[in-house]
Amino acid sequence: MSDKDTHSESISRYEPSGIEERHGIIPLWLAIVYAVMFVWMVWYTIAFWTDKG
Repeated sequence: MSDKDTHSESISRYEPSGIEERHGIIPLWLAIVYAVMFVWMVWYTIAFWTDKG
């Protein structure tokens, strides 16, 4: 069994809350949200935090 197979099958479960943690890919919609937020952060920093004097 390769290292990749071991990671894909390992699931950690936090019993009190019932949350499961496993290795996977980031969904496309979430990657798009991250990119949009980053672009907005750069625009906001330039637009409102630069010295206009």
